[in-house]
Amino acid sequence: MIELKDVSKIYRHNGTETTALDNVNVHVKKGDIFGVIGFSGAGKSTLIRLVNFLERPTSGNVFIDGNDLNTYSNNKLRTVRKNIGMIFQHFHLLNSKTIFQNIATPLILMKKPKQKIKERVMELLHFVGLEDKANNYPDELSGGQKQRIGIARALATNPSILLCDEATSALDPQTTDSILQLLQKINEEYNITIMIITHEMSIIQKICNRVAVMERGKIIEEGDVLTVFGNPKQKSTKNFVRTVVKDEIPESIRKNIQYIPGSRLFKLKFTNEANIVINELIRTFDITVNVVYATLDEIQDETVGFVIIQLVGNDVKIAEASSYLNTNEMNVKELT
Repeated sequence: MIELKDVSKIYRHNGTETTALDNVNVHVKKGDIFGVIGFSGAGKSTLIRLVNFLERPTSGNVFIDGNDLNTYSNNKLRTVRKNIGMIFQHFHLLNSKTIFQNIATPLILMKKPKQKIKERVMELLHFVGLEDKANNYPDELSGGQKQRIGIARALATNPSILLCDEATSALDPQTTDSILQLLQKINEEYNITIMIITHEMSIIQKICNRVAVMERGKIIEEGDVLTVFGNPKQKSTKNFVRTVVKDEIPESIRKNIQYIPGSRLFKLKFTNEANIVINELIRTFDITVNVVYATLDEIQDETVGFVIIQLVGNDVKIAEASSYLNTNEMNVKELT
């Protein structure tokens, strides 16, 4: 659906070169809600502007539905862009035009018949829950309502791809949740592939099925969200994940853990099998197992969590129990 292959983007100004993207490879499948996360300056916005060729790569190729945009003329690119909707952090609505006119603008530019335009605009206003705002102006709406209108406008041309550039960053948490629910509805009911640029891991947690983590113009980690949240590899990814999944013992709890000579601490990924394994440790190895800390978080409809256990007993039994943990694919890490 969307593929960036060996893409780099270098900006040159007054003899200075700045590399915004460095040999980036991304593959978004049809029907994905694909998140791209990174701190400011990571290259996220440059990446999303390459998808609709508002920016051209310095090297590498951008494919939409298998078609290489590098080979397209400006006229063909205009046709491609009609199939790619985009919503922005600051809405980009025309304050001098009514809500109806804002949504209708892309259709007017396409010279659609007036009746078709009216039908489509009212359909979209109903879809985003603002059919009573057709004759209002943007300044009369709240931030969440403005973003809903921005989404309706982006959907006007029946795109198959929707790009979201920090689309909820200017909104409060409750309004953000309502916009994310609307994006899920768009994905499910219209079968539109969505690519979301964000610096908030909670956005990825709530609606994305796949995620790419960016740092200094590179993709440093990519995968399905459950895998990345459950077992992040890179330091930046771990830092992002920890904003929503607490996988370390809080200091207030850590300092109150009773130290028992010879005991050892282990962190296990929480799964249904974890309970079975802990019970087996107690029964088989004749040791004491203390649950020191546990955390559970919901990633869409799945549960991700960790449990930290303290093994108490003689050294030989604890060593045997440790070997047992590591042979059961429990994603075990010993803690100091």
